[in-house]
Amino acid sequence: MATETAETLPVALVQMRSGRSPAANLEAARALITEAARSGARYVQTPETTNIMELERKILFETLVGEEDDPTLASLKALAAELKIFLHIGSLALKVTENRAVNRGFLLSPEGAIAARYDKIHMFDVSLGNGESYHESNAYKAGERAVLADVAGIRLGLTICYDLRFPALYRALAESGAQVLTVPSAFTRATGEAHWQVLLRARAIENGAYVLAAAQGGRHENGRETFGHSLVVDPWGRVIAEGSTDPGVILAEIDLKEVASARARIPSLTNGRRFEISEPGQSAHLHVVGAPS
Repeated sequence: MATETAETLPVALVQMRSGRSPAANLEAARALITEAARSGARYVQTPETTNIMELERKILFETLVGEEDDPTLASLKALAAELKIFLHIGSLALKVTENRAVNRGFLLSPEGAIAARYDKIHMFDVSLGNGESYHESNAYKAGERAVLADVAGIRLGLTICYDLRFPALYRALAESGAQVLTVPSAFTRATGEAHWQVLLRARAIENGAYVLAAAQGGRHENGRETFGHSLVVDPWGRVIAEGSTDPGVILAEIDLKEVASARARIPSLTNGRRFEISEPGQSAHLHVVGAPS
């Protein structure tokens, strides 16, 4: 893995519309990743569930394989080495037992090695009230560990999609040194229209960090519709690059000076304090950590 430290880094988000065929999804991903690298990106991120978008449990488990046998992972490891890029596979659906999968992201080094793995912590178990209902925990095992990784000396915090709604995770990553927060996603169209941009901008502003979020977009083969609009947000909360709903490549450059500037102007990472919560008529009983001790 490269060890040089960069102040700036050209990045790319690959927006996809994955279907039920891992082979077809891999072909589409390889083409877009190659386009991104040839456009100058040194770090390239793909969306959540790059390898398959499938809601039907029977079809899903007939298709999935384990990490060691997954052809998408093997092919993209070789592609990262060929292109000499940091390739962040937003996530792959991978079988861990006959009836349980993980939603796992991978950061690959320019040598094609696995530099970091992250299993999605928060399961999307939601009824949206418009006929859409998702129960991710029926098929997927939740992760239990937050993960930091380095890209040319820049510290990344790895998350996936629904994690975005749990700000404590991002605060913990930022307090542990993350300068860039990554949120590869497959947001539904309904929730994306309502909350996608405002949540990503909030995570950037709260933590004085870049946010990189590659997304699935459009109507998928299984009938699901995702929002797209892959975003790069700077540490002041400004959107500096955005996709549409169609597959494509979104290019930007991150600059660590912007992280330092935002955190100096609003030093909330160091201003946080411990505090207590008391209910009416009771003494304080719940201790909440607002900053590292």
